[in-house]
Parts: sequence; structure tokens; C-alpha cells
Amino acid sequence: MGPVLFVMAILGCGEGDSACEQVRLANARYPTEAACLAATVPELERADDILYPSVVAQCRPANQTARPLPASEVRLPDPDARSPFPPVRVARGAGRVGRSL
Repeated sequence: MGPVLFVMAILGCGEGDSACEQVRLANARYPTEAACLAATVPELERADDILYPSVVAQCRPANQTARPLPASEVRLPDPDARSPFPPVRVARGAGRVGRSL
């Protein structure tokens, strides 16, 4: 078996408890999950054309089938945290980060 490559799925999330749906796959393939995660913020900044209240990125092995991301797995970052960057939505568990409109 060859090396595992990772892809970044961009998911749009609606209001309430509806699951986030895959909207597109990023063009790049990544050699590690860490490399994929490191590329999420720039990729989400390019996803400004996606018309969902929240957009998240999910890094997964390229050979793994996409699955809907339950809204319960997406949470906002700590509102008290001071950051020079715009708000970013983060999903619980490894491999998922996102932004909110």
C-alpha cells in the first residue's frame, strides 16, 4: 500500500441541527493531516462564494468517503479569546476547522 494522502473537503453548514454538507473538495492533496490542517485558513478564505451561514474544512484521507458533519460537532471558538484574526469556526475532533460569515 502506498502513502496516504489527505484531501480537504469544504462543507457548508446551515442553521440549527442540520448536518453540514460537502460543497467542494480543495484542489490540493496533502502528504499529512497536519499539512492539510495548516492549509485550512487560506482555503476557507478563498471559499467566500459559498452561501452558507458557516463553512468548515474537514481533512480526511483521500481514499475515505465523505460523510455529513453533524452540526453538534461544530462549535465556535472561545469568544473571550483575543486574536488578530477574524472569527473561525472550529469543529470538535481532529481534522476539522472552519469560518463563520
